[in-house]
Amino acid sequence: MGKKRAMLPVTEVDLTTVQYDPADIEAPYISGLLLKLFVKLVEMPLLGSLIMSQLKKQNKIDQMLRDTVIPEPPMFRPEFPPQEQEPGVVFLKEDGKAEDRVDSAVKCLPHYDSDSNHSSESSPFRYWKIRDYAYSYRHGLATPSSVAEHVISAIEEFSNKKPPTPLLISFDPEDVRKQAAASTQRFEEGKPLSILDGIFVAIKDDIDCYPHPSNGATTWLHEVREVKKDAVSVSRLRSCGAILVGKANMHELGMGTTGNNPNYGTARNPHDLERYTGGSSSGPAAIVASGICSAALGTDGGGSVRIPSSLCGIVGLKTTYGRTDIRGSLCDGGTVEIIGPLASSVEDIILVYAAILGSSPSDKISLRPSVPCLPDLSSHENSNILGSLRFGKYTEWFNDVFSPDISNKCEDALNTFSETHGCKVSEIVIPELDEMRTAHVVSIGSEAATSLSPDLQDGKGGRLTLDSRINLALFNSFSASDYVAAQRLRRRLMHYHMEIFKNVDVIVTPTTGMTAPVIPKSALKLGESDIKVTGNLMRFIIAANLLGLPAITVPVGYDKQGLPIGLQIIGRPWGEATILRLAAAFEGLRVETKQPALYFDILKRN
Repeated sequence: MGKKRAMLPVTEVDLTTVQYDPADIEAPYISGLLLKLFVKLVEMPLLGSLIMSQLKKQNKIDQMLRDTVIPEPPMFRPEFPPQEQEPGVVFLKEDGKAEDRVDSAVKCLPHYDSDSNHSSESSPFRYWKIRDYAYSYRHGLATPSSVAEHVISAIEEFSNKKPPTPLLISFDPEDVRKQAAASTQRFEEGKPLSILDGIFVAIKDDIDCYPHPSNGATTWLHEVREVKKDAVSVSRLRSCGAILVGKANMHELGMGTTGNNPNYGTARNPHDLERYTGGSSSGPAAIVASGICSAALGTDGGGSVRIPSSLCGIVGLKTTYGRTDIRGSLCDGGTVEIIGPLASSVEDIILVYAAILGSSPSDKISLRPSVPCLPDLSSHENSNILGSLRFGKYTEWFNDVFSPDISNKCEDALNTFSETHGCKVSEIVIPELDEMRTAHVVSIGSEAATSLSPDLQDGKGGRLTLDSRINLALFNSFSASDYVAAQRLRRRLMHYHMEIFKNVDVIVTPTTGMTAPVIPKSALKLGESDIKVTGNLMRFIIAANLLGLPAITVPVGYDKQGLPIGLQIIGRPWGEATILRLAAAFEGLRVETKQPALYFDILKRN
């Protein structure tokens, strides 16, 4: 029996004695036939338990959970103290029409100039924005139907590459044409539904979008779960006239950070087709980064929106837990997941976010969300707010990256921002980061295993990919006491972060600890288990999930290999307006931008 240790009550921890511990994850890299053999071993009743016990021992999981007395009571889902009102904002009617919220969002944006906003060969690369499409539609320069043909052609071109690199798992060109024709007719009649009318949006395969099945990138989930209607967030987009192109590829059941998927083919990074997009929202990130869709919806339970957005050089928003209604997704019973938008620019994120926001009836009762609002970016006066915002930076953590290119680019962006706007950067300390990682994996893993249990009992587990089966073997090794201990840690970590937010407005980090990893050829057919890569990709994103905080990733440049780097901004609970304001300002610093290696100029083709 290991010796019991007792943690000090969280209010008695001396932060001046906290030392940063990188705590590298101990696990072997496995792929190919060895992966197949390892799965057989971990699924054996006795031997599997021994292997998982050793793995948890190497990573001090049992020491943290079973051999430690944690004095705080458990927090089974995020609990937020009351928050101060954000300055310079426009409030939105959460219970009103999505179209009305989007119209309000448009008024929050800077003035649109069609001449200055359109790219030219001599100017730096810039993605087409939603307002560029809207301008073209309203001035007869293009129609949703004409753009639809280019979108369909690009998706098919991408999917027919060798090896297969499908962006979408479920795709019906005729359904896309039908939606586009209806949108075109509305423009001809002068009655577009909103600025999102005719805008092409992809939906991750774990979010319901009728009539497509929601497989979560498995081969069988449609057999046990029928999709009868859109998820709430998808329904809101559809009411705004968005054209839903289909169900985007993903890491199976969201159980991975690379986007590897032997079932349908692995989505590839548009900046380098030999590298991963990141996951689990791999298809949504790739389809936006390649220029085919203006936006996509993903889910984020462990960085699954922010990681691929960062690796693919786009913007990804993880909202406060409960800010968006997650009903109609495969993860709608979890305590760490949200549905969030991916887009090529912050203003497009704002427009899509305005459409989908709105808490579920139960979350309104239990979470007591503040009134949703957006930053007013239309007035120069409101830009003065930037100088009053305070940044928190934990330098040792910030610099713990696989390549110094990442921390250097993020540091450069932060310094330029401070010089431009005069804001203050304060040094902070975040205790128990290793405990946070453990609490997160136990929470998300236990909840995933519970939701899948009936189907696994029916034998469906053998039809999952090999890395999913390894993850489930680990998740099923967690006990009820492990889960409760993880929730005790959640309360401690919430206390630390709420204390930090008394002195700073946001916490800044790199989004990921590494840029896009190379796709091993041996991993394409059977998958792989690479926990060290997972640790590098997830190093900075866990707090937003475990504690339900809002966070956004915005591109700030490239490493020496030309791979995108993202900066993450983590905000107070319900503080989406602040992080959106800051992300837009970072975007305005005019950092280096370049066209992805695989890019489709959908609008210019017209």
